[in-house]
Amino acid sequence: MKLSNLNLITLKNKPSDAEIVSHQLMLRSGMIKKLASGLYTWMPLGYKVLKKIEIIIAKEMDKIGCLRITMPAVQPKELWEESSRWDKYGKELLRINDRHEREFCFGPTHEEVVTDIIRRDIKSYKQLPITLYQIQTKFRDEIRPRFGVMRAREFLMKDAYSFHSTNECLNDFYKIMYESYKNILNYIGLEYKVVSASSGQIGGDESHEFHVIADSGEDELVFSKNSDFAVNAEILKEEKNEEFIYKRGIEVGHIFKLGSKYSDALKAKITNQDNNNISIIMGCYGIGVSRMVAASIEQCNDERGIIWPKAIAPYDVAIVPVGYNKNEKIKSFADSIYKKLIENNIQPLLDDRDISAGLSFQTTT
Repeated sequence: MKLSNLNLITLKNKPSDAEIVSHQLMLRSGMIKKLASGLYTWMPLGYKVLKKIEIIIAKEMDKIGCLRITMPAVQPKELWEESSRWDKYGKELLRINDRHEREFCFGPTHEEVVTDIIRRDIKSYKQLPITLYQIQTKFRDEIRPRFGVMRAREFLMKDAYSFHSTNECLNDFYKIMYESYKNILNYIGLEYKVVSASSGQIGGDESHEFHVIADSGEDELVFSKNSDFAVNAEILKEEKNEEFIYKRGIEVGHIFKLGSKYSDALKAKITNQDNNNISIIMGCYGIGVSRMVAASIEQCNDERGIIWPKAIAPYDVAIVPVGYNKNEKIKSFADSIYKKLIENNIQPLLDDRDISAGLSFQTTT
């Protein structure tokens, strides 16, 4: 990409309503544009990072045998009533009526929809296990959207749902997904912690959160100095003491053992090996794709701006030729490097603007 074509509109000063570093830098660099409270347009630079994270996640999901689908964002009230979540979920569920006054919601999650798919088609234990996933825009009517894309009303998320005939099968796959999430964070190159956590509104028997370590994190994490013990502080019953290490974290992933919570409610049953009707056993696994962008910036920045992890940097190489528009030899040499990089599947950013060398280095690197 040539910078003259990118035509980024950047901000010199910190926006007054941006409280945390990632929100400030994403607005200043032109990665996102605010449309309304909690709603953002992803501009070319931000979208490249978002897409890179999406590709990393999708490759990892495909590698462990998950099947990609896309489910409707709009979901009928009747499904949510079957699970009793229509009333329990609260005001964060964004509800709408169509022209016939039928009630729907914009999905913040898809347990009901995916369980409905499975109960229609899966009738025998021989058809299991199966894991379906999607990467889709979600909606949550936050009471106070803040921190930019970190806590927005609209956000991009990867959600996967696994279906099993036994708890043993779920436990085995849960371990695989656990390691898969670690692979994703390791590949991106972020410092993170995995902690035991509450299952919250999703429900289920066991869950783990994946947190990117950052001082601005909303969650307090607690670790033992002498063991593998690690939890979200919200479920810790002990008082603070010197045996524990306390850090702030940004939750970017959460995995759950749902058991038969949704299959019981929606009557998703199969015939097992003994020819008995049993409820399907489920797990669900989420990663905040757009939140991962902000979390990466929170961890990877300095006084000059964002220090992108190589795996998700919008461009691989910056070419800053001093005198590009004044010297034909410099221009020709820079253009040849630019072309060769593209031919070798390396994504370069060439500053071909007619500006001072100082400003070019400051805004490109």
